[in-house]
Amino acid sequence: MIKTDCVLDQMFTDNHEQVLFCNDRDTGLKAIIAIHNTVLGPALGGTRMWNYSNEAEALKDVLRLSRGMSYKAAAAGLNLGGGKAVIIGDPTKIKNEALLRRFGKFVNSLGGKYITAEDVAMNSKDMEYIHMETKYVTGIPELLGGSGDPSPATAYGVYLSMKASAKERWGNDSLKGKRIAVQGVGHVGESLVKQLIKEGARIWITDIKQELLKSVANETGALVVKGEELFDLDMDIYAPCALGATVNEESIGRMKCSIICGSANNQLANEVLHGEMLIKKDILYAPDFVVNAGGLINVYNELHGYNRERAMKQTEGIYDNLSAIFQIAKSEKIPTYKAANRMAEERIIAIGKVKLSHC
Repeated sequence: MIKTDCVLDQMFTDNHEQVLFCNDRDTGLKAIIAIHNTVLGPALGGTRMWNYSNEAEALKDVLRLSRGMSYKAAAAGLNLGGGKAVIIGDPTKIKNEALLRRFGKFVNSLGGKYITAEDVAMNSKDMEYIHMETKYVTGIPELLGGSGDPSPATAYGVYLSMKASAKERWGNDSLKGKRIAVQGVGHVGESLVKQLIKEGARIWITDIKQELLKSVANETGALVVKGEELFDLDMDIYAPCALGATVNEESIGRMKCSIICGSANNQLANEVLHGEMLIKKDILYAPDFVVNAGGLINVYNELHGYNRERAMKQTEGIYDNLSAIFQIAKSEKIPTYKAANRMAEERIIAIGKVKLSHC
């Protein structure tokens, strides 16, 4: 049971604007929509479907994710705020058209303050169902005027971020011969592996879905490693591309990499503690919300009439953006996550002043 005062306390911590709890007995829908900040524009962020152990866990996740979306949009220079949604339940058991369309009605009730998109366990067909009840959705199939699957753009941004990180660490952005461990080979991870193999990198992969793991290994030639054994590998780059919080005290203690750069959200279990630990261990951390902005950039372009070439060109800006963050961190002697946060916060504050102006 979530107490109201606990919810408001959690909202107050990171200054969330609004949280909407969604319930529908007929379809079995239980969902939470969190809107963190709309200073730069409407809150755009994906809907994640996950079988959370309890509602408190779901709330914590959606609050963290929505804050990350505000920072992601701000750092990428997009005129968007940050929001996120989670649907509670096992997608293999309860996800269907009726449930998704009912969720679409809740999204529509916010009048455009929140725009949804794909996230974990969701796809473009699911967005099509949601779109039947609201226009405030992106990532719909291309036949309906959308951009379809945003994963290739996300993966491209991660790939470019790895190159920017390599240049910062080794003075050259070539990934040829680099030993890279990719944790999670879903849509983004698989696309990333293919790009890295093409450049000549040496790849290890792991995933909880064994059939998917086997398929990607057979197609790309990547080597399979079992779960936690990944952290014992002598690698150059660790690429977390599944769920967050994999960079923690235990994993950092075992890591033998020079760079952490992947698509997962909220990779640091504790920003302050683990950001400092990485510095002490001389591991360069590429802030996740900067690295994985390609998917957001892609769906953002739907709002202005989608053009894939334009979206991918805009995604290329992640390379320079990340390089600038590395320079800020180096010159000010602060962790890279803090430099990225500052870049995002300063833009939100600056544009907020413009919008409050009566001139």
